Amino acid sequence: MERFKLRYFRSFLERANQIDLKSWVAYIKELEPRVRACYANIIELTHDQLVKVILVDAAFILELFWRCHFGANCRTDEDSVLLKPWLSTTLRMDLLLLENQLPFFVLKKIFKRAFVSQQNRDFPSLLKFTFCYFADYNREGLDHTANCGMEIKHFTDLLRKFHLPPMDKLSDRTDSDKVIHLHTAIELVGAGLKFKVASSKKYLLDLKFSNKVLEIPQLVVDDHTDTLFRNILAFEQFHCPDKSYILDYIGTMDFLINTAQDVEILVQKGIMVNWLGDHDAAANLFNNLLENIIYANLNVHYLQLYEDLNAFYNNPFNKGIATLKRDYCNTPWKKVATVAAIFLLLLTVVQTIFSVKSAI
Repeated sequence: MERFKLRYFRSFLERANQIDLKSWVAYIKELEPRVRACYANIIELTHDQLVKVILVDAAFILELFWRCHFGANCRTDEDSVLLKPWLSTTLRMDLLLLENQLPFFVLKKIFKRAFVSQQNRDFPSLLKFTFCYFADYNREGLDHTANCGMEIKHFTDLLRKFHLPPMDKLSDRTDSDKVIHLHTAIELVGAGLKFKVASSKKYLLDLKFSNKVLEIPQLVVDDHTDTLFRNILAFEQFHCPDKSYILDYIGTMDFLINTAQDVEILVQKGIMVNWLGDHDAAANLFNNLLENIIYANLNVHYLQLYEDLNAFYNNPFNKGIATLKRDYCNTPWKKVATVAAIFLLLLTVVQTIFSVKSAI
C-alpha cells in the first residue's frame, strides 16, 4: 500500500503543479502543531516525520477521491489493482477506522490550496468528493449541497452522521435509569407483539411502537457491519458520550437479539437482511458489540419505547390472547375447532342455567 501512496502522492503534486514540494512542506509545518493537538495519544513522531505523514496521507486521499470521482478519464494502469472491487471496499473501510483518521480540516486546507484556480461553480467541492467516495455508507441519503456547512471532524464522524437523522429530529437525552431491560424479539412475539419493517423513508434510529406493532427500519448485516458500528461506538464513547444515539440503537437491537431465533424473526419480517448467512453469527455480532461500552444516558424517545414495550409484555391479557392465537388458532382447522368448542361450551352453560332454574 505504501508504494501506491507514494505514486498517488506524486500524481497529486503534478495535478497541483502550481505549488512545489518545498512549499507544501512549509505549509504543512504550519499546520503540524494543530494536527498533533487533535490526537489524545502521544504521537511518537518527530515534527518532520509527522509533516511527511500528513502530506503523503492527505495527498493520497485527495488523489484517490479525484480518480474515483472522475473515473476512467484520469485513471492509470496502477488503478486496475488499487481500485479492484474487493480492495476498493477494504480501502474504504480502512479509511473509516477511527485510529486511521486525519483531521478533515487538513484535507480542506490542502484541497483549497491545491485547486484554488479551479474552484468555480462547476468544480466539485471536497464535500462532494467525500460524499461520492463514501456513498455506499450514506444510509440516510444526505445531500452534500444541503449540508455544505456541515462540521466534520474526520471520516468516522461523517460515517456516524450518515446514520443519524437531521439534528432537529434527534430526541432529547435523559439520565433516567428507570428502564434497564427490554425483552427479546421471541419473547415479545410470545406476548402478542408484531414486528414490521418500516418504510424505506424512515431513519435507521426511527423505531416506532403502536397498536401492538413495532416498526423497525431495515438493516443490512454483512462482513463490515461489526467494524462499522464498533468504530462509530468508539467515537461516541470518547467524543460525544452524552449524545450516543448510535449506542441507543445498537443497545436496543442487542436487547431484541439474544439467539438465532430472534434473528430469524427479524429476517422473516424484512427488518434484517443477513448477508452473514448464519443467524447465530448475526446474533453473536450484536451480543458482542457492547463489550466494555458505558451508557451515559438514553434518548427520551427510546426510554418511552422501552416503557411501552415492557408494559405491553407484562399485560396478562396480551399474553392470553397471544397464547390463544398461537396454540388454538394457528391453522384454519384449529380455528374452526376452537370456535365450535367455545360454542358448545356456551350451549352447555346455557343449558345448565335453564336446568337449575327449572329445578327451582
